[in-house]
Amino acid sequence: MTLTTEMLTILDAKEGDTLFVVRGDDGSLKLMAHDPAVAEALAAAEVVMDENRDLLQGLA
Repeated sequence: MTLTTEMLTILDAKEGDTLFVVRGDDGSLKLMAHDPAVAEALAAAEVVMDENRDLLQGLA
C-alpha cells in the first residue's frame, strides 16, 4: 500500500512500519500505526500496576 507523507505523519508512522486495519462496529475500516490489541493489554497492565503499586514496590 502506498501512503503519502502527509498520511504517514497523521498516523505517526514512517516508511516500512507495519499498519493495522481494524473493522468498526458500523463496518468501517480504521488504519492504525499501532496494534490496538497491544495498546489494550498495556492499558490493562497499567491499571493493575497502579492498583498494586505498594505490593510491586515491595517485591522489587
